[in-house]
Amino acid sequence: MSKVCVITGGPGVGKTALVNSILKVLAAKKLAIALAAPTGRAAKRLAESTGLGAMTLHRLLETDPNEGGFKRNADNPLECDLLVVDETSMVDVPLMNAMLKALPPAAALLMVGDVDQLPSVGLGQVLKDIIASGAVPVVRLTEVFRQAATSKIIINAHRINEGAMPDLSARDEGDFFYVDATDPGDVADRVVDLVARHIPRRFGFDPARDIQVLSPMQRGGAGARALNILLQTRLNPPTDTAIEKFGQSYGPGDKIMHIINDRERDLYNGDLEVVTAVDHVDGELTAMFGQTEAVFDFGELDAVQLAYATTIHKSQGSEYPVVVLPLTMQAYTMLGRELIYTAVTRAKQLLVLVGPKKALAIAVKRRQPRRWSLLQERLTRRLG
Repeated sequence: MSKVCVITGGPGVGKTALVNSILKVLAAKKLAIALAAPTGRAAKRLAESTGLGAMTLHRLLETDPNEGGFKRNADNPLECDLLVVDETSMVDVPLMNAMLKALPPAAALLMVGDVDQLPSVGLGQVLKDIIASGAVPVVRLTEVFRQAATSKIIINAHRINEGAMPDLSARDEGDFFYVDATDPGDVADRVVDLVARHIPRRFGFDPARDIQVLSPMQRGGAGARALNILLQTRLNPPTDTAIEKFGQSYGPGDKIMHIINDRERDLYNGDLEVVTAVDHVDGELTAMFGQTEAVFDFGELDAVQLAYATTIHKSQGSEYPVVVLPLTMQAYTMLGRELIYTAVTRAKQLLVLVGPKKALAIAVKRRQPRRWSLLQERLTRRLG
């Protein structure tokens, strides 16, 4: 009997349903269960899917701003019988180390995540190494449920993950579409037209709240920075009420992203908001995230950035009704299977891919270079 287990699998295979069933059984036994995820967005998704409270790992471990590190550790462990960590592929080596030290010796650990997504931004590839080591039991879900199997997003995500080109034949109906474009300028123009006109007109989605552009990189003609300016100009041109700060302009109606963790406001890196007011007298910007209102002094606006477009890396742990994915040969060094797979699996209802087939083919064929942290080797050695 192991006190540690991993559940992994791609979209539509039932990870959420399996975890919920496990939690219902254990909750009925009156066990103390803690739920956590690496990001605020992922924690909120976990809470919504389970109906239980969930928080970020940093909040669970109680970040210590004075001493550094965390207040929860081997001397002050967590108070739980089971810790469930979602989106474990995003957890890096230092955070996993801190989490395991804070886990009570008698507690169990359930790690859930898609091992084929991008690895953590920080050091290592923890989930992949744990699975490869054979040190703990792994439940790998592979069968796509019948309802999910009707989605081209899910079907194509699995094709990409297997190294096969996605089906780009859809024209009139479906949830996965391809728009051919060659040079970065043409890609950018097509993306702006799709977000501002075609997708809202045909499918009824709101350009700011429902549609998210995910680019492989910040720079370039179809990178997140350039697309943010183009989309803002088209969707919500700056007026006299806007405030220009840190190289960007923010006005009522603009879509912004919080890029740091702010526990006092309950806002986290990756949270999306819409600006509702700019007060030049008091020097304040007001934004809404869902039903939560947040007020920022103008001097605090380095904590946000325009978010009509963002990078695929920034989207980890999040889901969006619609994803528009621009690909160009300018992003050649970034193109890889894990990157495209991660972007495609962020879309819940509609995915539109824009760019040359050559860039897509390169991305599907190329695997991410392995990261060497020696974690897999050390875990395997412990088994021996």
